[in-house]
Amino acid sequence: MEKIGFYFLVLATIVGCTAAARGTTSPTTDFVKASCKTTLHPPLCVRCLSTYANSIQGSDHRLAKAAVTVSLNDAKSAAAFISKLARLSGIKLREHQAVRDCISTMTNSVTSLSQSVQELERMARAKGEDFDWHMSNVETWVGAALTNQNICSRGFTMKGHVKDVVTKRMVYVSQVTSNALALVNRFAVRHRKGIHKP
Repeated sequence: MEKIGFYFLVLATIVGCTAAARGTTSPTTDFVKASCKTTLHPPLCVRCLSTYANSIQGSDHRLAKAAVTVSLNDAKSAAAFISKLARLSGIKLREHQAVRDCISTMTNSVTSLSQSVQELERMARAKGEDFDWHMSNVETWVGAALTNQNICSRGFTMKGHVKDVVTKRMVYVSQVTSNALALVNRFAVRHRKGIHKP
């Protein structure tokens, strides 16, 4: 059992957004910080997206795409982490079933986020109804990804190490995805008002 506990500790380590360099400020990082204020988790948003500031260059479109890409990468990492849990010995039957269900919902989440990134790539020059159609797809898919992540967390009704490590991981991933959805919505609003930078 100690061996399993140690393995949980290793698996529970979150490899996510690195801390942004302190005191770093420029027009590009200022744009990221200002945009992140519209999310539910601004500090996490800034940590995740500051490293992309130079490529974002004040573009709402590129900011949204970077945010969804970060969310996709974290969702893939979480899905791989949960798949490893399913192969551990010593997990109770109910925990194992919850893990299997979580793998299914996270697979759906990864698919939705992958589709969102592809759709954001396709809509670079979209306008009018074409833009609205693409944007509706992105908003729906990122929202669905977030829902699936929350379903995964809620599936662990029993107390224990498995629930603790999965919940910790999924809270993090859900916060990143929530931020991505907020920035996608911000992009949509600013585009329709004609105040975005392409």
